[in-house]
Amino acid sequence: MAIRHPQAAEWLEAFRKIALGARWKNVVELRRTYPHADLVTVKSKRTVIVLNVARNKYRMIIAIHFNRQTLFTLRFLTHAEYSKGNWKSEL
Repeated sequence: MAIRHPQAAEWLEAFRKIALGARWKNVVELRRTYPHADLVTVKSKRTVIVLNVARNKYRMIIAIHFNRQTLFTLRFLTHAEYSKGNWKSEL
């Protein structure tokens, strides 16, 4: 992601370090670190988390299994790509 979107590289590295050390138990705890984390229901009826990246230039869509302490990066999009909404039907 950082190679394709160098403007986000610093944010992504910081996120990686924070996520590796985090022990979030739920979305409330996640929002203590990332207050603007949004829950979005996608076509599959699953709920994903959308994070604003690099001063709102990008969106990272993630899924977290809080009970397993496992995080999956599902999509990394520019703000324009995210706004089109196509990603919702792909997940």
